[in-house]
Amino acid sequence: MDDLDRRLIELFADEPRIGVLEASRRLGIARGTVQARLDKLTSSGVVTGWGPDLSPEALGFPVMAFLTLEIRQGSGHDAVATHLSGIAEVLEAYTITGAGDMWARVVAPSNADLQRVIDRVLAEPGIERCTTVIALATQIPHRVLPLARAAVV
Repeated sequence: MDDLDRRLIELFADEPRIGVLEASRRLGIARGTVQARLDKLTSSGVVTGWGPDLSPEALGFPVMAFLTLEIRQGSGHDAVATHLSGIAEVLEAYTITGAGDMWARVVAPSNADLQRVIDRVLAEPGIERCTTVIALATQIPHRVLPLARAAVV
């Protein structure tokens, strides 16, 4: 990744609907160069999507929690991951090291409804135990642009 890739990523991150032609005008490079760079960034996996970023809060899910799941030995992570993928309120899940086996970020419309989400998660027989931490405020939202800036060679 070079400086042009970084500038291109920052432009599309700031204005995702800008379009290739306008990006080429703003960056002072050929339209084909912009398209080729975007294609390269996508095929190499640097850019993983072009869809809109959605706000769980605006969709009616202002409560966010982190679940640390302990998985029953022999049950396997894949079965748990498949189960979690069927629950809309589960935004992401990761296999982890440490006290638990898997971490999941979930949302709910209210603290009371969070119990319903947790109960759905725990309906998987492979999950032995769950520890929940409720997020009170977002201090640093999900971000990747600082990495793109640091990755320029």
